Amino acid sequence: MSGNAKDPFRIRDHVVEFDDIVAEIVRRSQNTRANVPMVGDVAYGDDATETIDLFFPEGKRDRLPVHMFIHGGYWRMFSKRDYSYVAETVTSAGAIAVIVDYALMPAVRMAKIVDQVSRAKRWVLDHIADHGGDPDLLTVSGHSAGAHLATMLFDGDSRPSGIKAVLLLGGLYDLKPLQMSFLAAEIAITDEEARRFSPINHSFDPSVAVGISVGADETPPFHSQAAIFTSHLETQGLAVSRTTLAAANHMSSVRDLGVAGTEAASLLARLVGSQSA
Repeated sequence: MSGNAKDPFRIRDHVVEFDDIVAEIVRRSQNTRANVPMVGDVAYGDDATETIDLFFPEGKRDRLPVHMFIHGGYWRMFSKRDYSYVAETVTSAGAIAVIVDYALMPAVRMAKIVDQVSRAKRWVLDHIADHGGDPDLLTVSGHSAGAHLATMLFDGDSRPSGIKAVLLLGGLYDLKPLQMSFLAAEIAITDEEARRFSPINHSFDPSVAVGISVGADETPPFHSQAAIFTSHLETQGLAVSRTTLAAANHMSSVRDLGVAGTEAASLLARLVGSQSA
């Protein structure tokens, strides 16, 4: 980056209300945890970071659709507790929400995180029926790095993926540019990680319906990556829809996933509701 140019990947430089939105989503998550039926800190592995929170709609739990959400933070910040609020939209649409936690870089490398979210999905497929969910009605969403991680759940190494549909919000699909960003000093993505874990280098389960969304006010790399990945999936025969969220930035878009009546929440509710028939 030149000395005068803002790093397009450093979200704080481009979202004036960054801290306010983070504080809001934490408050919303605390409220969700207090008011939505849940089972917290369910282990999907042996490490302390390998847990999920389950949130339930009111009423009988019998073969309900299931939705798994993976948070962002450039693989190095936030936790599932910060994103409990997404369960508001999911449970209102009649599904069980599974909010995933994972270890953070640089304490672990990306291979570890990819393995963790894969094992979280495996736990859901194997055990969600015990909580009233239908493993055959699984959808997934993720934001930013979480969208990247979500792609790893239906790539060529994961077939059959067991996933019906996904929503990828503000995602990162080519990791190479991040090596020249502010993240170089924070997580130091290696050449091998960029090659191995860039979704644009992967093939994907053609049976999965994919929604790719980006805020209209995101920086240019997020728009270009969404366009490139859309084409990549379409070339492989996947059904892809692409949406630009009006007047939304990288942080307001993910906040809105849990705010009824917003465009982002409506996309998520439709995704979840598509499995409720």
